[in-house]
Amino acid sequence: MPDTTPYEAHKLESYWRRYWREEGLFAAKDLEDEKQKFYCLVMFPYPSGKLHVGHGRNYIMGDVVARYKLMKGYNVMSPMGWDAFGLPAENAAIKNGVHPAKSVARNIKTMKRQIMSLGVEYDWNREINTSRPEYYKWTQWIFLKLYRAGLAYRTDSPVNWCPDCQTGLANEEVKDNLCERCDTPVVEKDLPQWFFRITDYAERLLKDIETLDHWPGRVKKMQQEWIGRSEGALINFSLAGEEDKTISCFTTRPDTLWGVTYMCMAPEHPDLPGIVRGGEEEESVLDFIAETGRQDILSRTSDEVDKRGVFTGHYVINPVNGEKVPLWVANYVVMEYGTGAVMAVPAHDQRDFEFAENYGLPVKVVIQPKDEKLSSEPIERAFEGHGTMCESGPFSGTPSVEGVHKVTEYLEENTWGESDVSYRLRDWLVSRQRYWGAPIPIVYCPDCGVVPVPEDSLPVELPADVDFSPSGESPLAGVEEFVNTTCPECGADARRETDTIAQWLCSCWYFLRFADPSARDVPFRRELVDYWLPVDQYIGGIEHAVLHLLYSRFIVKVLHDEGFLGFAEPFKALFTQGMILKNSYLCNYCFRFVTDDSAVNEPCRCHTESGPHTRIKEGVDVTPKLEKMSKSKGNVVGFDEVIEQYGADTLRMYTLAIGPPEKDAEWQEGGLIGYHRFLNRLWSMVVSYEKHYERVPAGAVNPQNLDAEALRVYRRMHQVIRKVTEDIEESWHFNTAIASVMELFNELGALSLPEPLLQPEAELKASATFNMFRCCIGNMLRLLAPFVPHICEELWVRLGNSPSIFAHGWPEYDEEAAMEETVEMPVQIDGKVRGHITVERDAAEETVRSAALSSEAVQKHISQGGIRKVVIVPNKIVNIVPEQNRAK
Repeated sequence: MPDTTPYEAHKLESYWRRYWREEGLFAAKDLEDEKQKFYCLVMFPYPSGKLHVGHGRNYIMGDVVARYKLMKGYNVMSPMGWDAFGLPAENAAIKNGVHPAKSVARNIKTMKRQIMSLGVEYDWNREINTSRPEYYKWTQWIFLKLYRAGLAYRTDSPVNWCPDCQTGLANEEVKDNLCERCDTPVVEKDLPQWFFRITDYAERLLKDIETLDHWPGRVKKMQQEWIGRSEGALINFSLAGEEDKTISCFTTRPDTLWGVTYMCMAPEHPDLPGIVRGGEEEESVLDFIAETGRQDILSRTSDEVDKRGVFTGHYVINPVNGEKVPLWVANYVVMEYGTGAVMAVPAHDQRDFEFAENYGLPVKVVIQPKDEKLSSEPIERAFEGHGTMCESGPFSGTPSVEGVHKVTEYLEENTWGESDVSYRLRDWLVSRQRYWGAPIPIVYCPDCGVVPVPEDSLPVELPADVDFSPSGESPLAGVEEFVNTTCPECGADARRETDTIAQWLCSCWYFLRFADPSARDVPFRRELVDYWLPVDQYIGGIEHAVLHLLYSRFIVKVLHDEGFLGFAEPFKALFTQGMILKNSYLCNYCFRFVTDDSAVNEPCRCHTESGPHTRIKEGVDVTPKLEKMSKSKGNVVGFDEVIEQYGADTLRMYTLAIGPPEKDAEWQEGGLIGYHRFLNRLWSMVVSYEKHYERVPAGAVNPQNLDAEALRVYRRMHQVIRKVTEDIEESWHFNTAIASVMELFNELGALSLPEPLLQPEAELKASATFNMFRCCIGNMLRLLAPFVPHICEELWVRLGNSPSIFAHGWPEYDEEAAMEETVEMPVQIDGKVRGHITVERDAAEETVRSAALSSEAVQKHISQGGIRKVVIVPNKIVNIVPEQNRAK
């Protein structure tokens, strides 16, 4: 009778997790010479609450890669830590009335337990927490390095302000004019702020994207577009009546210069108040400046915004034709691009055209499209393409593409302007008017001015006893014992900076700290970061394509230039996983979420007699919507519930098999059941023959001793080893890798094992078949081990092997054995392919010849004449030369 030992997932999973930790399976070895290093890193999380299955996808994928590389013989480092500072943790703490330090510690404990329960293993000896002084001491150190390099500065500046979070936001933290954290509309506010000069690195950040061969194309494109390099000309317009004063503007289309009919300036342009001072329009201009100051920059630059402005009462002189054109202030012009002043060409720029229409300003055509004739009156919309220059002085008749460069040279020759490059990228706003962050290590002295805190005085510790409710001013400003200090240079009474550092800086170097987490006198030792870095494989969400990845590249380049790193790019390869989505359900009457999840605020109360589950199942007055899992929408599936019911391996397998990992996928409860059944069947197949593994002597598989059925399975095994290896190495299509192993399992399960193997005096054929069966099972377990490690460890031992399965290497495939049993060969007649035949690999020439000549497609072309000869290239091609060719 077969062994009926049940598959007890929870029991064996807890055992093997404990075994891995005790054995130090994922303990990376620094400066290992014998093995090639592999640094696998999953973006570390914000510890703001419990994880759900959508979060688990990237952790599981990272674990698969780390375990695979471990089996391939690499010295693997796969660490984990906590991005513990910043608005997410602080907002959660404010909502729950708990100090961030306590809520973060509690959430870390919960999330760490959940990650471990998945069987995701990390080198926990390297664990870091960005809110610990021993970590943020070095975040402050990096701030000081940038300050001393001239890359950190403080200035009064209009910033994106979130009224709800009560803090300034970098441009990258504003999505669709909303705060990315709380979806509150963002406004503009003038504040003294700290910035990093990331724009000094714009060209290098852009150029080095070309070296990121193993990054997704769309991520590279997003960074290129965010940096936004534009080549053009910087042109000087003199102020009419005050020719010694000029207003410079940047344009990518100097070929349209003769079509300028007005100029407009950004409301925040620093020269604007001085230009209008004392004039009749001063009050209206200042009112307009104040009005637009209450709007955020992104909405002002939207294509949909109504183009509005005020005439300043002044004019500027177009240098190329001497024309005097009116100077306006306009809402659609911002200081964020170029110089904050725009030469307006309504005929060839749609935004200028809409503004000119609103205020009755002239439109002058100076570029004619190739196949039509435009006139200035009337014109329905701007022509923004290239064509032929007209009404453009000495350049009329010049193709506008050529005109861009020729006009720029003309401007330089006459000292009216020069070629220039502009970037969309703005300097990085790093100060926050919030509590939960690393204090900025700066002191303000009445005599010495701005003074950096000495490095040997770091960290500037964050005080614990603080009222951290957002108020628009940093909560640290109310802590006298923190604010009041002495000047490091002269010893006089001084005040500390009370803004904190944006959490992005903490997460822009954490991957360096993992290489040397125990360092005390330095953030990391050069020999260790140069050994482990760059990160060989980085895994995380596409939502970090601009902020985190761009900032990290910048910080690494600065530290490289300062001599602390031997590399200038942090991440060699990047993978961005898709999200796992699940239906939420809105009530058709009250438009609230239909759910019994207690985390949902004010769920639907309609149809209380039916209950949410019944309404959803039967579709009673509900509208489903497939979207990202969110506690607020009641569509979250927790780790703990799934693992409790099915075990971690089932959850891992379903998560990996749900679809291509780079694409979004829908979570369906029923999908788990099928994979749970498969694991039970795998379990049964192995343990059913457990008592025979010792009785039948183990030996190498000799294909010549296998019958046709067993040989077919043997070949299939090698094909699947090749397939799974390629899926992991090349495409990350874990779903198809798993599917191919399941197909092999089904073929192996259909294999007939001869009865004699049950007898001590087993025959040679029976032993050969059983050894192939045992070999196939062992290879299947090794192929599945990165995906479902717990059950594979257990079955590997039951197969008669010593643990751990991850110490026994990745299975190798035999190229010859992996070849298909049949081949398809094209048949050429007179050099043209006329058909195809399918024959057994290495079939005899006579067999191939007969198959080719009997093919209907071939017979059509040789029926009227004889055959001179047939040339066969084995397994490749058949060439037929007709008899009629002899007469030629």
